[in-house]
Amino acid sequence: MEAFDVVVVGGGPSGATAAEDLARAGRRVAMIDRAGRIKPCGGAIPPRLIADFAIPDDQIVARIRTARMISPTGRAVDIPIENGFVGMVDREHFDEYLRSRAAHAGATRLTGTFLRIERDGATTHVVWRDKADGNEVWTKTRLVIGADGARSAVARAEVPGGREIPYVIAYHEIIAAPKERSAGYDPTRCDVVYDGRISPDFYGWVFPHGAQASVGMGTGIEGIDLKRATADLRAASGLGGCTTIRREGAPIPLAPLSRWDNGRDVVLAGDAAGVVAPSSGEGIYYAMVGGRVAATAAQAALASGRGRDLALARKLFMKDHKMVFRVLRSMQDAYYRSDERRERFVSLCHDIDVQRLTFEAYMNKKLVRARPLAHLRIGLKNLAHLLRLVPPAFT
Repeated sequence: MEAFDVVVVGGGPSGATAAEDLARAGRRVAMIDRAGRIKPCGGAIPPRLIADFAIPDDQIVARIRTARMISPTGRAVDIPIENGFVGMVDREHFDEYLRSRAAHAGATRLTGTFLRIERDGATTHVVWRDKADGNEVWTKTRLVIGADGARSAVARAEVPGGREIPYVIAYHEIIAAPKERSAGYDPTRCDVVYDGRISPDFYGWVFPHGAQASVGMGTGIEGIDLKRATADLRAASGLGGCTTIRREGAPIPLAPLSRWDNGRDVVLAGDAAGVVAPSSGEGIYYAMVGGRVAATAAQAALASGRGRDLALARKLFMKDHKMVFRVLRSMQDAYYRSDERRERFVSLCHDIDVQRLTFEAYMNKKLVRARPLAHLRIGLKNLAHLLRLVPPAFT
């Protein structure tokens, strides 16, 4: 087969972004993807993603104007999304759009399953199984981008630490959305449910997708009945009678790997590198940024001939996002450990400073530093809750 500069393993948002960027830069790039797999995902994308990656309006299936946080005791806090909206995408169509866009830019699409990487001296081959005929194929390449998701086969085989990564299991059901608003469902509102009966260590969600909706939950605790918890969530939201269109589950990593490359010819991107935000579980934006920085690092390594330049991917990502990940991890560790803590967390969400700073950070993907007094007030209220100096329902 044709030799490539880069073979991208995986065609989700991360892999497709890397493939498109490299193709637009004039590199010979192939993208290997398994056809038919749809990742379980709430589908939320912030305005920063829509702008940075030129996502067209026809990919936005819903526009969210409000986020509702629901506590273990059923108290709800509605947070308006000021000066904009959160876009919702359907991963079944969104991912295929990104793959098609990469192919239109010049990337070669290969449909099959990654098996392994083999080397003969200075020559690297990606070995994969062609879906069309079931045969093994050796594809020659200079570099490999592993964008094959959590529990990445590329990461496990090629990158130190790639076998050890914390994760939660996410499960959701895509349902036919109600035709009218109700107390438990609003097509312009995302509901996030912090209730140990739904998830003892993470959260449940109801996210509108236009004519459909995603209802699901995540947990890192073994033995939890994911389908039962989701059925309970649907019932509590008045969605138990809605038609179920499909069911999906997958691991979601919650900590970036300490290393994303092998110093030679492999670099990771997206879930394979662990770049899903703690606390929120948000992954699409960070996956696409991960694909972009992996492509940038690959460009540098191809130009210099130095495998160590692949480390640039992690450096670029962490330069912009390390602090956000650190804050979100601290928040998850502090508030997700019990229903009493979750009740306090939702109480904090009543605070107008928390609401504004949280959504400014989410929409723009950076911590907001321009309001020192607001940060001070939030810090004091946070400390009061963690030290139990105020009751859980204090606002």
